[in-house]
Amino acid sequence: MANRLTQAQPYALGLFRIVVGLLFACHGAASLFGVLGGAMGGGTVPAGTWPGWYAAVIQLVAGALVLAGLGTRTAAFIASGSMAYAYFKVHQPEALFPLQNNGEGAALFCWAFLLLVFTGPGALALDRLFGARGAETGERKGERADRREDQHAAVAA
Repeated sequence: MANRLTQAQPYALGLFRIVVGLLFACHGAASLFGVLGGAMGGGTVPAGTWPGWYAAVIQLVAGALVLAGLGTRTAAFIASGSMAYAYFKVHQPEALFPLQNNGEGAALFCWAFLLLVFTGPGALALDRLFGARGAETGERKGERADRREDQHAAVAA
């Protein structure tokens, strides 16, 4: 059972990335275009206003990139930082805990995106379809090096 779960891990991570990216992009689309109920119960955020409009642009763009699995680590890093800012500047001054200050969404998005920074996109990502570059290529080389070390250890034993 554990082996099957381990084999499914990249797909579970990919689905997690897709759902989190979609939800985040929807927040940006609601704030910028007034769809899905609009910003804060209706309407849009006025263009260029700080920090709402900039946050909405980050939400839409970073959410779409994470959803697609394109530049996932970079987009997730920016999204995580924007949610940390939102939590500490908007929610935390109201009360200490997220349950008291309505900051659960910001806190969860912040930690979910930070997780994606470290795990990468998982399966079903456009980065993998187009051929990974940079950090993704380094991961594959590291995985091959780990397998070689395991093989050498097995031979030595």
